[in-house]
This record gives sequence, structure tokens and C-alpha cells, in this order.
Amino acid sequence: MNAAKDSGSARTPAKTPAPSIRARVRAEMISEIKKVALDHLTRDGAALSLRAVARDMGMVSSAVYRYFPSRDELLTALIIDAYTSLGEAVEKADGDVDRRDAYLSRWFAVCHTIRRWAIARPAEYALIYGSPIPGYLAPDETIEPGSWAVVAMARCVAEAEAAGKLDSPERTGVFPATEDAAYAEELRAVAVGMGFNEDSHVIERVLSAVTQVFGAVNFEVFGRLNRVFSERGEWFDRQVRELAVGMGLVPR
Repeated sequence: MNAAKDSGSARTPAKTPAPSIRARVRAEMISEIKKVALDHLTRDGAALSLRAVARDMGMVSSAVYRYFPSRDELLTALIIDAYTSLGEAVEKADGDVDRRDAYLSRWFAVCHTIRRWAIARPAEYALIYGSPIPGYLAPDETIEPGSWAVVAMARCVAEAEAAGKLDSPERTGVFPATEDAAYAEELRAVAVGMGFNEDSHVIERVLSAVTQVFGAVNFEVFGRLNRVFSERGEWFDRQVRELAVGMGLVPR
């Protein structure tokens, strides 16, 4: 009796309903609008126009406005997509490295992944790390995806410091203590936000390294190395290694 009752009371997990035809069509339209908008960014830089996007899609502009009420909303969607794509690529690169005391290998993996992603997708890279777009103010919803790749870059250094695997501060040198109390408080908050202890001795070097990695990528993507280096992978690799030395990932 009880067994029959138990059997009868078992419920099959509810299936997630498939998206409606309208929802699928909407998702496809949004995807197509983004694709055309990226094509415009590739050709014309930041001069993005919803009217031009609609024209290329064979639509009236009012139809595009049903999906993106303004140029800024379309830009925000593209920015979040770009940050997310880069963050996923960096996370995968970090996760693919053998975890047996491989902090330096992880640093190299994430930095080179950022470079490869940027070279493969220059329009999207320019959108998130290029010149500010006139008249556009990124909303708060871009902050979290925008920090994804940076936090992933710093993770191997934070874990190396926590494990006592960094070269000693005496050998690598440390930034002199700041006398600016407000800056010191901000630095502690940044350290915690990036996965370090608030009293990390290496956090300023990490922040410096992060900005230099993106600076090196910018130089390549935006043509600053033209007629300077053809062996740009080797040039970048040496920059990344020197930054690793400064953070204590390898002995000086």
C-alpha cells in the first residue's frame, strides 16, 4: 500500500517549455541586428547609426527601435557581449592549464589569450578598450562583465601570493607605502575585489601589469607597432615575462 502510494506520488520533473515562435524570432532579430552593427563598427568605428543598421537589414528604422530603443542601448548590448566573450576566453585559458604549481603558465595563458582575442576581433576590442565613444556613457550593468577578464588575469597571482609562491618582496621590490589615506583605502578595496588579501604587497604591481598588458595589446591592434616589429608575438611574450618577474611569479 505504502509502496503503491510512494510510486504514485513520484513526479516527473517538469520540462522547461520551449521558447515560443515569437521569442525565437525576436532572439534571431536581436542577433542579426548586433551582427550588422558590428559590421558597421568594423567599417566606420564608433559612428554607429540605428538608421544605417536598419537600412542594411532592409528594414524601416522604426522596426529596429522595437528591439533597441536607442543607439546607446545597442552599444551597451554589444559592449556586454564583447566583455563576456573575452571573459569566457580568458577563463577557459586559465582553466585549461595544469594546476600543479603552474602560476606562471597561467599568467602566460591568459595574457596571450587576450592578445589573440583582440587580434581576431579588433572591432569588439576597440569598442571596449579603444577611445571613448562620443556621447555614450556606459551604464552600471557593464561594470561586472567589464571586470571579468581583469579578475581572471589577477587570479593566478592572488593564488600564488596566498600559497607563498611569489618571489620575496625584498627581491622584487615593493611600492613605497602611500601617505594618502583615501588612496590606501581604495587600494585595499580593489585588492579584496580582485581576490587578494587587503594587505597584499603585490596588488599595485598587479594593477600596473594589467594596464601594461592591455597597453601592449592596444599598441598592436591600433597599429602603433607598424614598421617597428614584425615578430610581435615574441615582443609581447617578452613584455608579459618581464611583468611576471616584477610581480614575483618568477625569480628575478
